[in-house]
Amino acid sequence: MDNTIEKKFRTPIIIVSILIPIVVAILFSVKLKDFGINVEPLSFLPPIYASINGITAILLILAVRAIKNGNRSLHEKLMTTAIACSVIFLVMYVAYHMTSESTKFGGEGIIRYVYFFILLTHIALSVIIIPLVLFTYVRALSQQFDRHKKLARITFPLWLYVAVTGVVVYLMISPYYVN
Repeated sequence: MDNTIEKKFRTPIIIVSILIPIVVAILFSVKLKDFGINVEPLSFLPPIYASINGITAILLILAVRAIKNGNRSLHEKLMTTAIACSVIFLVMYVAYHMTSESTKFGGEGIIRYVYFFILLTHIALSVIIIPLVLFTYVRALSQQFDRHKKLARITFPLWLYVAVTGVVVYLMISPYYVN
């Protein structure tokens, strides 16, 4: 068991886990046009990054199946791809919000409460999942497979929830996008 790799990455993971939500929150409120940068709204991005969330969910499920079937190599590739998809999602999400006005959910009644419950849990867990994914990944890289598996049992369902609810949030708000 090699704890030195995890110890080496502990501080960077904590820093990244704090910085990503803060930077995203700041960039979410920054509009490029406010700085004189004339760029067309990237209004084509939401269905793409929602699809990437869906792909991430599929990758996570396939990765769990791969490891349960003893295919560690495939599991590693699928998990690395899922992390890459999450990074791509994040870049597209920020780019969209830096070039476009936020869309307001127009649903009424109970569906409005359902939407905001899903949205708020999605956002909260998307912040929590960052260090969980990174520590789970580092434990695998450092071949601490018992510790990796223990943390993965928490990380997997939360990450899957974030990925799936990302698609659900998009589907619920997509009728209200302005073209």
